[in-house]
Amino acid sequence: MTLWDGVLPFYPQPRHAAGLSVPLLIVILVFLVLAASFLLILPGIRGHSRWFWLVRVLLSLFIGAEIVAAHFSAEWSVGSVSTKTSYKAFSVERVRAHVGLHVGLEGVNITLTGTPVQQLNETIDYNEQFVWRVGQNYAGAYAEALEKGLPYPVLYLAEKFTPSSPCGVYRQYRLAGHYASATLWVAFCFWLLSNMLLSMPVPHYGGLALLITGAFALFSVFAFASISSVPLCQLRLGSSELTTHYGVAFWITLATGVLCLLLGAAVLSLHYARPSALRLFLEGSVKDLESPAKGSSPLVLSNPLHKQFRASDLTISTNL
Repeated sequence: MTLWDGVLPFYPQPRHAAGLSVPLLIVILVFLVLAASFLLILPGIRGHSRWFWLVRVLLSLFIGAEIVAAHFSAEWSVGSVSTKTSYKAFSVERVRAHVGLHVGLEGVNITLTGTPVQQLNETIDYNEQFVWRVGQNYAGAYAEALEKGLPYPVLYLAEKFTPSSPCGVYRQYRLAGHYASATLWVAFCFWLLSNMLLSMPVPHYGGLALLITGAFALFSVFAFASISSVPLCQLRLGSSELTTHYGVAFWITLATGVLCLLLGAAVLSLHYARPSALRLFLEGSVKDLESPAKGSSPLVLSNPLHKQFRASDLTISTNL
């Protein structure tokens, strides 16, 4: 790589606008399709059991969707700042931009959006991802970013998470992400198991599965929160400092874990205290299924051919 006009060459490349990741979008669409399919068949369920099934299915789909979506989300630890900073390395040109840092379980995502987007005869709108999942080389991805000549703010933030960085946060974030990801997949497996058990005549085992689901969801939160004890290097862009805090994925996963614990405890409590109420919630309206409505006459089925075969008609006489 050679110098040109006092600066490193800035290779042309396609711009990537910030947005949802493809795996996260697929997960959201899959669960939305499942929810929409259930809502289409909901009018076919009669009586009060319709509302029991509505609450039960939608609540279960929410828990499953959140567990899977949190795995692919980059909103576990976030930070952003609007500043005036250098745009290229070894250059005095400065731009006004909004810089965002999004840390997930599988890597870090850095966004850079100019304010306005068109500055220095270029479109400043970047969304770069650097992954540290198993089988991926973070240092290699950072080296490729250097070769591409990405903007200085993107390279500056990405360098802080490299294995050779003086910050020393790469190992902590990587291990915390691996443990949190593993516990989330275990929570997803127990969520599937709880749905199967609650559909069988063993609701107390379904309640135990929900308790374990919530426990592993909370374990993932605690695993990621363990990195909070590691001080992050000062991230200064221009005259502004970028600070991070827990993002939406962190808090929603925490709330989902608590919700699973409460639901599991409620199922076990109803199983031992009021099993009829638990059956009412899991199977729908017992009155609609087992007894006729008040004031209605019972349904009597009559075969019109039965009159043709009375006892007198079956008398056989023989004349000798």
